[in-house]
Amino acid sequence: MVFPGTNCEHDVAYALERQGARPELVWHTSEDLSGFDGVVLPGGFAHGDYLRTGAIARFSPIMSEVARVASTGGPVLGICNGFQILCEARLLSGALMANRDTSFICRPVHVRVESTNSVVTAGTRPGQVIEIPLNSYEGRYVAPGDEDQVVLRYCGPDGELDDRFNPNGSTDSIAGMANGPGNVAGLMPHPERAIEDVLGSVDGALLIGSFVASLQPA
Repeated sequence: MVFPGTNCEHDVAYALERQGARPELVWHTSEDLSGFDGVVLPGGFAHGDYLRTGAIARFSPIMSEVARVASTGGPVLGICNGFQILCEARLLSGALMANRDTSFICRPVHVRVESTNSVVTAGTRPGQVIEIPLNSYEGRYVAPGDEDQVVLRYCGPDGELDDRFNPNGSTDSIAGMANGPGNVAGLMPHPERAIEDVLGSVDGALLIGSFVASLQPA
């Protein structure tokens, strides 16, 4: 999906292509996703993040179709701003707020796989530690209480959970969530920016690859 102000759609498309998918960019005013096997909402600043992140994008015409895809079990992934939009659209629980220290964070972080029951973690193993970049100002996830749907938590390099490894103050170090069935997932760090050695880590390919695998017939 492409909204006014998103800026990671080409990075995501490249990462999907490297995992064997055939991505197409779809403008937010489109009203038909019937020809697609899955949907990714990329990072950026949809509609300039006015009001609050994702609040305007949630009302874009395409979001009714995203909700339809999600309701039929289709894979839907939101990355950073895309995660914020999915929460605003109530396709995922919780909300994203300004970082704990009200500063923009741009650096690699470690996340630990908490559940493989999602389209973004199905190809990983529980407890696996993944290094991917974080790039956000409003990335502090506030949980409503149903934390059995957590798929990723911020951690130390060895998987240790401690608040000093929680870069933005998210509830219980949550970095990624899924819905109950696991076909809708969102995460704040950017896996598409960690798919080649030249970028410092290839761990993001595990998450992107999991999503692409979810597109294949059972």
